[in-house]
Amino acid sequence: MRRPHRSTSGILLAAGTLVALGTPATASGAAPAGAERAPETAHTSAAQRDATAFWTPERMRSATPLDLPDAAPDGPAASAVRPAAESRGAVSTVAPTAPAVPSTRVASIPQAGGPWTGGGAVTHTIGRVFFTFQNRTASCSGDAVTSKNGSVVLTAGHCVKYQGSWHTNWVFVPGYHDGQSPYGTWAAAKTLSTPQWTASEDMNNDIGAAVVGPVDGKRLTDVVGGQGLEFNDGYNKDMYAFGFPAASPYDGSKLIYCSGTSTKDFLLTQDHGLGCNMTGGSSGGPWFTSFDESTGAGLQASVNSFGYTFLPNTMFGPYFGDEAKNLYDTAQNT
Repeated sequence: MRRPHRSTSGILLAAGTLVALGTPATASGAAPAGAERAPETAHTSAAQRDATAFWTPERMRSATPLDLPDAAPDGPAASAVRPAAESRGAVSTVAPTAPAVPSTRVASIPQAGGPWTGGGAVTHTIGRVFFTFQNRTASCSGDAVTSKNGSVVLTAGHCVKYQGSWHTNWVFVPGYHDGQSPYGTWAAAKTLSTPQWTASEDMNNDIGAAVVGPVDGKRLTDVVGGQGLEFNDGYNKDMYAFGFPAASPYDGSKLIYCSGTSTKDFLLTQDHGLGCNMTGGSSGGPWFTSFDESTGAGLQASVNSFGYTFLPNTMFGPYFGDEAKNLYDTAQNT
């Protein structure tokens, strides 16, 4: 996540390198009629194999948060913010397909930030994203979601493309722990983002996706399950945000969460806001509505994106409206 201001130290990007892994997913249909296809880049089978081999446990542990320029009102990122239209499409949801994994959590709203210790579906579907950016290893966070092709990961736009270049060596490691990949390392066959982020890095649409190839002949959500999604359902919701922050006081080794009632950004964007102390490396981690602590499953409605330097312990995530739904539809029909 980025902390809007002139310094580059506040973005919530996770430490790691975006790596393209796996084999290309099988096409399962075309984008919906009338929808603009989200920009994407393909990763060859050879690149996917190379990415998988590249990400050794040692490289995962040593990857550092990828910080982006902050977006203060007088900072360089402010010019990349475009006013978001207030009119929205109809509310739509996608049900979770996460395995019924019991959790031991009890209700805990609000939570400003702490380790998730209750188990449940989030421990399988959420993971770290690793990739290469300007010849350095970096990382973010991501989440496996229900999809037609069983292979879609949602993350932040800056976790797939930044400063005009698509990240390489992109991999997703669900359930990451201390360099370990308990559910496999999944390389991207394609990475995608919204047209608005791809063209101008508009923070209102800082949303990215990856279609990952199979591992040992199995699709991603057949192994870890998939969280649900919700689009166009408004603001001021009870939200749970998750990620793998890797900047102090965190080290990227544990799944961290925050919870509370969201607000609406009053300054630069139309994003959701949430009290949360997650740091660099958590970018791209999911925000859930209708989250059930007893199962660890919910409806994803945003991702960790940025924060303002003058608002410590608050982070922001893009509104999942028509643009997010178009990106999701493009990815699941790839």
